[in-house]
Amino acid sequence: MKLFTIIFCFAMWFSFPTARAGEITVAFIPKVTGNSFFETANEGAQRFSERIGFRVEYMGSPAAVVENQIDVVRAAMERKVDAICISSLDATALDDVLVEARQAGIKVTTWDSDVSAHARSVMVSQGTPDILGVMLVNMGVQSLTARGKNPKTDPIRYAWHYSQAQTADQNSWCQAGKNYIRANYPNWINVAPENYYSEQDIAKALAVGEYILETHPDIDLIICNDSTALPGQCQALENFGLSKDDVTITGFSAPSAIRDYCHAGIIERWGLWDNQVQGALGCYLAYLLASGKSITVGDSIDVPEIGTVVVLPNRVLDPDAYTAPDSGVVLLPERLEFTVENVNAYSF
Repeated sequence: MKLFTIIFCFAMWFSFPTARAGEITVAFIPKVTGNSFFETANEGAQRFSERIGFRVEYMGSPAAVVENQIDVVRAAMERKVDAICISSLDATALDDVLVEARQAGIKVTTWDSDVSAHARSVMVSQGTPDILGVMLVNMGVQSLTARGKNPKTDPIRYAWHYSQAQTADQNSWCQAGKNYIRANYPNWINVAPENYYSEQDIAKALAVGEYILETHPDIDLIICNDSTALPGQCQALENFGLSKDDVTITGFSAPSAIRDYCHAGIIERWGLWDNQVQGALGCYLAYLLASGKSITVGDSIDVPEIGTVVVLPNRVLDPDAYTAPDSGVVLLPERLEFTVENVNAYSF
């Protein structure tokens, strides 16, 4: 699979008056290093920045701890980077340090998971809560149907397993998904309304996954809207000697992380988006800002090799969000679903 799945667009709409590309460094900060989702996003950002001519420095911690992420931001400030592009572990805990970075002249964008909108300029989002929450539920519905369940009439017992309630994106998808289930599948039973969390820790994702199966041996569906929880839950199912014919698992994770489970019959269907494009786009917008380019709500930006993106108001993610002309959201244009029929076509 080629790095970018979106139609190429090479129109150059702007110039860079205040700095040359090679002089600009963007700190690209994941929630956690070592996770396939973030590592492949970094690969995309690195390849794209090399083509454009600016520098991306991948900076992170192997532990998904908010204090560690704050330390990484401070380290980026000490290195005097020109911009930061970060996927936040917490919806508000990074606000102060990012505002401090902006006051020091560092441009800030977010990707994958947001902070408070006043603490950054642009968020590159994989989709709105409604888009992604509904997608998660519908993938579960398709998988349940494939194993002979009737999601419309059966009392489906289900639960959510993801990183933590403070992670803005995952929490919003969960809430949107619950709302969709209540409206469309009133017979479903949420066996754990407070959800299960594994803090983006690989060992804990497995332990929590096994606990769910032990505690709810009659569970029908587990939705893992987190790239660490999903492989952990799959491994738990395999450890219990179960398969997709016994329990339906779905969620978001890179195809490479789930491919073996798919071929082993552990999971029917899951999804993601082109996170290589997302990482590249988040860093590119940070680079534009550091180059002296202003980005305001309503702008259309032609991005080399990716296409035209539009800066939308923050309320597309949260109706109560902070609004300002220089703070907005860019949505990825598509999401992907993976099954045994197509998973080998994807290399990330």
